[in-house]
Amino acid sequence: MQTRTARRGVRLALAAASGIAAVGGMTLVVTTAASAATVDTNATYVIVNHNSGKVIDVYNWATSDGAPINQWTRNDLAVQQWKFVDAGGGYYKIKSVMSGKVLELPNATDGVQLVQNADSGATTQHFRLQDSSGGYVRFVNRHSNKVLDVWEWSTADGAKIAGYTDLDGANQQWQLVKLGSGGGGSTPTSGGGSTPTGAWPSASGSASVSATIKVSGTLDGGMKRYCCIGDGGQSESQDPMFELADGATLKNVIIGSPAGDGVHCLGRCTIQNVWWEDVGEDAATFLGTNGDSYVIGGGAKSASDKVFQHNGSGTVHISNFYAKSIGKLYRGCGNCTNHYERHVTVDNVLLDSTKYVVGINTNWGDTATLTRVVVQNSSGIHICAEYTGVAKGSEPKYLGDGMGDGHCNFKSSDITYK
Repeated sequence: MQTRTARRGVRLALAAASGIAAVGGMTLVVTTAASAATVDTNATYVIVNHNSGKVIDVYNWATSDGAPINQWTRNDLAVQQWKFVDAGGGYYKIKSVMSGKVLELPNATDGVQLVQNADSGATTQHFRLQDSSGGYVRFVNRHSNKVLDVWEWSTADGAKIAGYTDLDGANQQWQLVKLGSGGGGSTPTSGGGSTPTGAWPSASGSASVSATIKVSGTLDGGMKRYCCIGDGGQSESQDPMFELADGATLKNVIIGSPAGDGVHCLGRCTIQNVWWEDVGEDAATFLGTNGDSYVIGGGAKSASDKVFQHNGSGTVHISNFYAKSIGKLYRGCGNCTNHYERHVTVDNVLLDSTKYVVGINTNWGDTATLTRVVVQNSSGIHICAEYTGVAKGSEPKYLGDGMGDGHCNFKSSDITYK
Protein backbone atom coordinates (compact mmCIF):
# COMPACT_ATOMS: atom_id res chain seq x y z
CA MET A 1 0.00 0.00 0.00
CA GLN A 2 1.34 3.40 -0.92
CA THR A 3 2.00 5.87 1.86
CA ARG A 4 0.90 9.47 2.01
CA THR A 5 4.41 10.50 0.92
CA ALA A 6 4.36 8.26 -2.15
CA ARG A 7 0.93 9.47 -3.09
CA ARG A 8 1.94 13.09 -2.66
CA GLY A 9 4.12 12.93 -5.80
CA VAL A 10 1.12 11.78 -7.79
CA ARG A 11 -0.93 14.57 -6.24
CA LEU A 12 1.64 17.20 -7.22
CA ALA A 13 1.66 15.98 -10.80
CA LEU A 14 -2.11 16.21 -10.90
CA ALA A 15 -2.00 19.62 -9.28
CA ALA A 16 0.48 20.93 -11.84
CA ALA A 17 -1.87 19.91 -14.61
CA SER A 18 -4.67 21.76 -12.80
CA GLY A 19 -3.02 25.14 -12.48
CA ILE A 20 -0.63 24.92 -9.51
CA ALA A 21 2.79 26.38 -10.32
CA ALA A 22 6.06 26.71 -8.36
CA VAL A 23 7.46 30.25 -8.30
CA GLY A 24 10.54 31.14 -6.30
CA GLY A 25 10.17 28.01 -4.19
CA MET A 26 6.59 28.86 -3.34
CA THR A 27 3.42 27.14 -4.53
CA LEU A 28 0.81 29.36 -6.12
CA VAL A 29 -2.75 28.10 -6.46
CA VAL A 30 -4.39 29.56 -9.54
CA THR A 31 -8.13 29.77 -8.92
CA THR A 32 -10.86 30.08 -11.48
CA ALA A 33 -14.49 31.06 -11.37
CA ALA A 34 -16.46 28.37 -9.57
CA SER A 35 -19.23 27.67 -12.06
CA ALA A 36 -19.76 24.09 -10.86
CA ALA A 37 -19.68 25.31 -7.27
CA THR A 38 -23.10 26.92 -7.40
CA VAL A 39 -25.39 25.35 -4.81
CA ASP A 40 -29.07 25.52 -3.99
CA THR A 41 -29.51 26.30 -0.29
CA ASN A 42 -33.05 24.92 -0.44
CA ALA A 43 -31.90 21.53 -1.77
CA THR A 44 -30.55 18.38 -0.13
CA TYR A 45 -27.37 16.80 -1.52
CA VAL A 46 -25.21 13.71 -1.32
CA ILE A 47 -21.52 14.47 -1.86
CA VAL A 48 -19.59 11.90 -3.92
CA ASN A 49 -15.80 11.55 -4.00
CA HIS A 50 -14.23 11.47 -7.48
CA ASN A 51 -11.58 8.88 -6.60
CA SER A 52 -13.54 6.36 -4.51
CA GLY A 53 -17.14 6.88 -5.59
CA LYS A 54 -18.06 6.83 -1.88
CA VAL A 55 -19.94 9.66 -0.18
CA ILE A 56 -19.56 11.87 2.87
CA ASP A 57 -21.23 10.05 5.77
CA VAL A 58 -21.66 10.64 9.52
CA TYR A 59 -19.89 7.58 10.90
CA ASN A 60 -22.12 5.12 12.75
CA TRP A 61 -25.15 7.50 12.70
CA ALA A 62 -23.64 9.59 15.50
CA THR A 63 -25.48 12.69 16.71
CA SER A 64 -22.80 13.85 19.15
CA ASP A 65 -20.39 16.76 18.86
CA GLY A 66 -16.96 15.72 17.62
CA ALA A 67 -18.21 12.60 15.84
CA PRO A 68 -15.96 11.65 12.89
CA ILE A 69 -17.02 12.12 9.29
CA ASN A 70 -15.89 9.34 6.94
CA GLN A 71 -16.75 8.02 3.49
CA TRP A 72 -19.24 5.20 2.91
CA THR A 73 -21.01 3.40 0.10
CA ARG A 74 -23.87 5.53 -1.08
CA ASN A 75 -27.34 4.71 0.22
CA ASP A 76 -28.95 8.20 0.20
CA LEU A 77 -30.24 7.86 3.77
CA ALA A 78 -30.31 10.85 6.12
CA VAL A 79 -26.81 10.05 7.42
CA GLN A 80 -25.50 10.93 3.94
CA GLN A 81 -27.72 13.95 3.27
CA TRP A 82 -26.38 17.50 3.49
CA LYS A 83 -27.77 21.02 3.20
CA PHE A 84 -25.77 24.18 2.50
CA VAL A 85 -26.31 27.20 4.77
CA ASP A 86 -25.00 30.56 3.57
CA ALA A 87 -22.18 31.76 5.86
CA GLY A 88 -21.41 34.94 3.90
CA GLY A 89 -18.50 35.92 1.69
CA GLY A 90 -19.02 32.96 -0.64
CA TYR A 91 -18.70 30.40 2.19
CA TYR A 92 -21.21 27.82 3.40
CA LYS A 93 -21.89 25.75 6.48
CA ILE A 94 -22.57 22.13 5.49
CA LYS A 95 -25.31 20.74 7.71
CA SER A 96 -26.20 17.08 8.29
CA VAL A 97 -29.89 16.30 7.74
CA MET A 98 -29.60 13.42 10.22
CA SER A 99 -27.83 15.07 13.16
CA GLY A 100 -28.37 18.78 12.57
CA LYS A 101 -24.63 19.33 13.15
CA VAL A 102 -22.28 21.05 10.69
CA LEU A 103 -18.95 19.95 9.25
CA GLU A 104 -15.80 21.30 10.90
CA LEU A 105 -12.03 21.07 10.39
CA PRO A 106 -10.82 21.76 13.95
CA ASN A 107 -7.36 23.07 13.00
CA ALA A 108 -4.94 23.65 10.11
CA THR A 109 -2.89 20.47 10.51
CA ASP A 110 -2.60 18.27 7.42
CA GLY A 111 -4.52 15.08 8.20
CA VAL A 112 -6.84 16.51 10.85
CA GLN A 113 -10.06 14.46 10.98
CA LEU A 114 -13.21 16.11 9.63
CA VAL A 115 -15.88 16.08 12.37
CA GLN A 116 -19.38 17.33 13.04
CA ASN A 117 -20.17 19.91 15.72
CA ALA A 118 -23.01 22.19 16.74
CA ASP A 119 -23.07 25.37 14.67
CA SER A 120 -20.87 27.86 16.54
CA GLY A 121 -20.31 30.35 13.75
CA ALA A 122 -16.55 29.64 13.82
CA THR A 123 -14.65 29.93 10.54
CA THR A 124 -13.45 26.34 11.05
CA GLN A 125 -17.03 25.43 10.05
CA HIS A 126 -17.06 27.51 6.85
CA PHE A 127 -16.24 26.12 3.39
CA ARG A 128 -16.17 27.58 -0.09
CA LEU A 129 -16.48 25.47 -3.22
CA GLN A 130 -13.63 25.69 -5.72
CA ASP A 131 -14.02 24.25 -9.22
CA SER A 132 -12.04 21.29 -10.47
CA SER A 133 -12.39 19.82 -13.95
CA GLY A 134 -15.30 17.65 -15.05
CA GLY A 135 -17.90 19.28 -12.84
CA TYR A 136 -16.15 18.38 -9.56
CA VAL A 137 -15.37 20.81 -6.74
CA ARG A 138 -13.02 21.06 -3.77
CA PHE A 139 -14.19 22.19 -0.34
CA VAL A 140 -11.82 24.91 0.95
CA ASN A 141 -11.93 25.67 4.67
CA ARG A 142 -12.17 29.36 5.60
CA HIS A 143 -9.94 29.07 8.67
CA SER A 144 -7.12 26.85 7.40
CA ASN A 145 -7.41 27.03 3.60
CA LYS A 146 -7.13 23.21 3.63
CA VAL A 147 -9.43 21.09 1.48
CA LEU A 148 -11.46 17.98 2.25
CA ASP A 149 -9.41 14.90 1.33
CA VAL A 150 -10.10 11.12 1.53
CA TRP A 151 -7.03 10.00 3.45
CA GLU A 152 -4.42 7.95 1.57
CA TRP A 153 -6.68 7.78 -1.49
CA SER A 154 -8.66 5.02 0.22
CA THR A 155 -11.62 3.39 -1.50
CA ALA A 156 -12.76 1.56 1.64
CA ASP A 157 -15.95 2.12 3.63
CA GLY A 158 -15.10 3.99 6.81
CA ALA A 159 -11.96 5.70 5.48
CA LYS A 160 -11.46 9.07 7.15
CA ILE A 161 -12.00 12.40 5.52
CA ALA A 162 -9.39 14.93 6.59
CA GLY A 163 -8.09 18.41 5.88
CA TYR A 164 -5.06 18.58 3.59
CA THR A 165 -3.13 21.03 1.44
CA ASP A 166 -4.98 21.71 -1.81
CA LEU A 167 -3.35 19.64 -4.58
CA ASP A 168 -6.53 19.07 -6.64
CA GLY A 169 -6.09 15.29 -6.57
CA ALA A 170 -9.09 13.14 -7.43
CA ASN A 171 -9.47 12.23 -3.75
CA GLN A 172 -9.98 15.94 -3.02
CA GLN A 173 -12.61 16.34 -5.71
CA TRP A 174 -16.30 15.98 -4.99
CA GLN A 175 -19.51 15.87 -6.98
CA LEU A 176 -22.67 17.45 -5.58
CA VAL A 177 -25.71 15.30 -6.40
CA LYS A 178 -29.03 16.95 -5.63
CA LEU A 179 -31.52 14.38 -4.34
CA GLY A 180 -34.47 14.06 -6.67
CA SER A 181 -32.48 15.56 -9.55
CA GLY A 182 -32.13 12.36 -11.55
CA GLY A 183 -28.45 12.07 -10.68
CA GLY A 184 -28.81 8.55 -9.38
CA GLY A 185 -30.39 9.75 -6.16
CA SER A 186 -33.90 9.72 -4.82
CA THR A 187 -36.13 11.78 -2.58
CA PRO A 188 -34.68 12.67 0.83
CA THR A 189 -36.74 10.00 2.58
CA SER A 190 -35.71 7.30 0.14
CA GLY A 191 -33.15 4.59 0.69
CA GLY A 192 -31.66 4.76 -2.82
CA GLY A 193 -29.83 1.62 -3.85
CA SER A 194 -30.49 -0.98 -6.53
CA THR A 195 -33.75 -2.92 -6.67
CA PRO A 196 -33.66 -6.12 -4.58
CA THR A 197 -33.67 -9.23 -6.75
CA GLY A 198 -34.50 -11.96 -4.25
CA ALA A 199 -31.01 -13.44 -4.49
CA TRP A 200 -29.97 -14.92 -1.16
CA PRO A 201 -26.38 -14.66 0.14
CA SER A 202 -24.17 -17.62 1.03
CA ALA A 203 -22.74 -17.84 4.53
CA SER A 204 -19.01 -17.29 4.92
CA GLY A 205 -18.91 -19.44 8.06
CA SER A 206 -20.87 -20.15 11.22
CA ALA A 207 -21.14 -18.77 14.75
CA SER A 208 -22.78 -20.76 17.53
CA VAL A 209 -25.21 -18.82 19.73
CA SER A 210 -26.34 -20.07 23.15
CA ALA A 211 -27.56 -16.78 24.66
CA THR A 212 -28.47 -13.26 23.56
CA ILE A 213 -25.56 -11.35 22.02
CA LYS A 214 -25.52 -7.79 23.33
CA VAL A 215 -24.17 -5.20 20.89
CA SER A 216 -22.96 -1.69 21.56
CA GLY A 217 -21.15 0.12 18.77
CA THR A 218 -20.96 -2.04 15.63
CA LEU A 219 -21.03 -5.80 15.16
CA ASP A 220 -19.95 -6.77 11.64
CA GLY A 221 -20.59 -10.49 11.22
CA GLY A 222 -18.71 -10.83 7.95
CA MET A 223 -21.70 -12.77 6.52
CA LYS A 224 -21.42 -15.61 9.04
CA ARG A 225 -24.56 -17.59 9.93
CA TYR A 226 -25.49 -17.09 13.60
CA CYS A 227 -27.53 -19.96 15.02
CA CYS A 228 -29.44 -21.00 17.11
CA ILE A 229 -31.70 -19.80 19.93
CA GLY A 230 -35.34 -20.35 20.92
CA ASP A 231 -37.78 -22.85 19.48
CA GLY A 232 -38.62 -21.26 16.13
CA GLY A 233 -42.25 -20.74 17.12
CA GLN A 234 -44.46 -17.72 17.84
CA SER A 235 -43.94 -17.57 21.61
CA GLU A 236 -43.40 -13.97 22.74
CA SER A 237 -41.36 -15.13 25.72
CA GLN A 238 -38.33 -16.11 23.63
CA ASP A 239 -35.05 -14.24 24.04
CA PRO A 240 -33.67 -12.29 21.09
CA MET A 241 -30.55 -13.50 19.30
CA PHE A 242 -29.17 -9.94 19.27
CA GLU A 243 -29.89 -7.02 21.59
CA LEU A 244 -28.75 -3.65 20.23
CA ALA A 245 -27.97 -0.80 22.61
CA ASP A 246 -28.90 2.76 21.71
CA GLY A 247 -26.91 3.80 18.63
CA ALA A 248 -25.70 0.27 17.83
CA THR A 249 -25.28 -1.20 14.35
CA LEU A 250 -25.67 -4.86 13.34
CA LYS A 251 -24.42 -5.61 9.84
CA ASN A 252 -23.46 -8.40 7.45
CA VAL A 253 -25.14 -11.22 9.38
CA ILE A 254 -27.18 -14.25 8.37
CA ILE A 255 -29.55 -15.35 11.15
CA GLY A 256 -30.26 -19.08 11.04
CA SER A 257 -33.22 -21.01 12.44
CA PRO A 258 -34.36 -21.10 15.15
CA ALA A 259 -33.80 -17.38 15.63
CA GLY A 260 -35.68 -16.79 18.89
CA ASP A 261 -37.21 -13.33 18.92
CA GLY A 262 -34.72 -12.08 16.34
CA VAL A 263 -33.20 -8.67 17.04
CA HIS A 264 -34.25 -6.23 19.77
CA CYS A 265 -33.36 -2.54 19.28
CA LEU A 266 -33.41 -0.83 22.67
CA GLY A 267 -32.96 2.66 21.21
CA ARG A 268 -31.84 4.05 17.86
CA CYS A 269 -30.24 1.32 15.79
CA THR A 270 -29.12 0.39 12.31
CA ILE A 271 -29.64 -3.10 10.86
CA GLN A 272 -27.67 -3.33 7.63
CA ASN A 273 -27.45 -6.30 5.26
CA VAL A 274 -28.95 -8.74 7.77
CA TRP A 275 -30.76 -11.85 6.49
CA TRP A 276 -33.26 -14.00 8.41
CA GLU A 277 -33.48 -17.52 6.97
CA ASP A 278 -36.64 -18.39 8.92
CA VAL A 279 -38.28 -15.70 11.06
CA GLY A 280 -39.54 -16.95 14.42
CA GLU A 281 -41.69 -14.56 16.44
CA ASP A 282 -40.41 -11.38 14.74
CA ALA A 283 -37.29 -10.57 12.77
CA ALA A 284 -36.69 -7.34 14.70
CA THR A 285 -38.53 -5.40 17.39
CA PHE A 286 -37.96 -1.65 17.79
CA LEU A 287 -38.32 -0.57 21.42
CA GLY A 288 -36.58 2.82 21.47
CA THR A 289 -38.30 6.09 22.30
CA ASN A 290 -35.51 8.52 21.43
CA GLY A 291 -35.15 8.68 17.64
CA ASP A 292 -35.13 6.91 14.30
CA SER A 293 -33.94 3.42 13.39
CA TYR A 294 -32.91 2.03 10.00
CA VAL A 295 -33.13 -1.28 8.16
CA ILE A 296 -30.89 -1.08 5.09
CA GLY A 297 -30.72 -4.01 2.71
CA GLY A 298 -31.02 -7.66 3.73
CA GLY A 299 -34.03 -9.93 3.66
CA ALA A 300 -36.32 -12.29 5.54
CA LYS A 301 -38.21 -15.52 4.82
CA SER A 302 -41.07 -17.40 6.41
CA ALA A 303 -42.60 -14.94 8.87
CA SER A 304 -46.05 -16.29 9.67
CA ASP A 305 -46.85 -12.96 11.33
CA LYS A 306 -44.64 -9.85 11.35
CA VAL A 307 -41.13 -9.15 10.11
CA PHE A 308 -40.65 -5.79 11.87
CA GLN A 309 -42.55 -4.97 15.08
CA HIS A 310 -42.54 -1.36 16.27
CA ASN A 311 -43.31 -1.06 20.00
CA GLY A 312 -41.48 2.20 20.75
CA SER A 313 -41.89 5.62 19.16
CA GLY A 314 -40.15 7.54 16.37
CA THR A 315 -39.66 6.35 12.80
CA VAL A 316 -38.46 3.04 11.40
CA HIS A 317 -36.91 3.41 7.91
CA ILE A 318 -36.91 0.23 5.79
CA SER A 319 -35.08 0.33 2.45
CA ASN A 320 -33.62 -2.01 -0.18
CA PHE A 321 -35.17 -5.04 1.56
CA TYR A 322 -36.44 -8.40 0.28
CA ALA A 323 -39.04 -10.60 2.00
CA LYS A 324 -40.78 -13.82 1.03
CA SER A 325 -43.69 -15.75 2.56
CA ILE A 326 -44.51 -13.24 5.27
CA GLY A 327 -47.59 -11.93 7.06
CA LYS A 328 -46.70 -8.25 7.51
CA LEU A 329 -43.51 -6.42 6.65
CA TYR A 330 -44.15 -3.84 9.41
CA ARG A 331 -46.66 -3.42 12.23
CA GLY A 332 -46.93 -0.53 14.65
CA CYS A 333 -48.04 -2.15 17.88
CA GLY A 334 -51.78 -1.81 18.36
CA ASN A 335 -52.09 -3.08 21.94
CA CYS A 336 -48.80 -2.49 23.76
CA THR A 337 -48.66 -1.24 27.34
CA ASN A 338 -47.44 2.18 26.16
CA HIS A 339 -49.14 4.00 23.31
CA TYR A 340 -47.02 6.14 20.99
CA GLU A 341 -47.24 7.96 17.69
CA ARG A 342 -45.23 5.79 15.31
CA HIS A 343 -44.02 6.29 11.75
CA VAL A 344 -42.55 4.08 9.07
CA THR A 345 -40.97 4.73 5.69
CA VAL A 346 -40.68 1.87 3.20
CA ASP A 347 -38.66 2.38 0.04
CA ASN A 348 -37.30 0.11 -2.66
CA VAL A 349 -38.50 -3.26 -1.36
CA LEU A 350 -39.40 -6.54 -3.09
CA LEU A 351 -42.12 -8.57 -1.37
CA ASP A 352 -42.97 -12.10 -2.52
CA SER A 353 -46.01 -13.96 -1.17
CA THR A 354 -46.97 -11.27 1.32
CA LYS A 355 -50.30 -10.57 3.04
CA TYR A 356 -49.72 -7.03 4.34
CA VAL A 357 -47.06 -4.41 3.66
CA VAL A 358 -47.70 -2.25 6.74
CA GLY A 359 -50.21 -1.91 9.55
CA ILE A 360 -50.62 1.37 11.49
CA ASN A 361 -52.91 2.88 14.16
CA THR A 362 -54.66 6.01 12.95
CA ASN A 363 -56.06 7.02 16.35
CA TRP A 364 -52.51 7.45 17.67
CA GLY A 365 -51.33 9.53 14.72
CA ASP A 366 -49.28 6.82 12.98
CA THR A 367 -48.13 7.36 9.40
CA ALA A 368 -46.64 5.17 6.67
CA THR A 369 -44.79 6.57 3.63
CA LEU A 370 -44.31 4.05 0.83
CA THR A 371 -42.25 4.40 -2.36
CA ARG A 372 -40.90 1.88 -4.89
CA VAL A 373 -42.71 -1.13 -3.44
CA VAL A 374 -42.77 -4.20 -5.70
CA VAL A 375 -45.09 -7.09 -4.79
CA GLN A 376 -45.32 -10.44 -6.53
CA ASN A 377 -47.32 -13.62 -5.97
CA SER A 378 -49.44 -11.66 -3.50
CA SER A 379 -53.07 -11.71 -4.59
CA GLY A 380 -55.29 -9.70 -2.25
CA ILE A 381 -52.40 -8.02 -0.48
CA HIS A 382 -53.15 -5.17 1.93
CA ILE A 383 -50.74 -2.33 1.21
CA CYS A 384 -51.48 -0.06 4.19
CA ALA A 385 -53.89 -1.47 6.75
CA GLU A 386 -55.35 1.01 9.21
CA TYR A 387 -56.37 0.06 12.75
CA THR A 388 -57.71 1.58 15.94
CA GLY A 389 -55.12 1.00 18.63
CA VAL A 390 -56.43 -0.31 21.95
CA ALA A 391 -55.31 -1.04 25.50
CA LYS A 392 -53.15 -4.06 26.26
CA GLY A 393 -55.20 -7.21 26.46
CA SER A 394 -57.61 -6.19 23.70
CA GLU A 395 -57.39 -6.68 19.94
CA PRO A 396 -56.99 -3.68 17.61
CA LYS A 397 -59.92 -2.98 15.29
CA TYR A 398 -59.19 -3.16 11.56
CA LEU A 399 -60.66 -0.12 9.80
CA GLY A 400 -59.73 -0.82 6.21
CA ASP A 401 -56.91 0.06 3.81
CA GLY A 402 -55.86 3.66 3.30
CA MET A 403 -54.08 5.61 0.56
CA GLY A 404 -53.24 9.30 0.39
CA ASP A 405 -55.25 10.10 3.53
CA GLY A 406 -52.51 11.61 5.72
CA HIS A 407 -51.86 8.30 7.47
CA CYS A 408 -51.11 6.06 4.48
CA ASN A 409 -48.94 8.29 2.31
CA PHE A 410 -48.44 6.82 -1.14
CA LYS A 411 -49.91 6.82 -4.63
CA SER A 412 -50.93 3.89 -6.78
CA SER A 413 -47.82 4.53 -8.91
CA ASP A 414 -45.64 3.80 -5.87
CA ILE A 415 -46.74 0.14 -5.93
CA THR A 416 -45.82 -2.28 -8.72
CA TYR A 417 -47.60 -5.64 -9.00
CA LYS A 418 -46.03 -8.65 -10.67
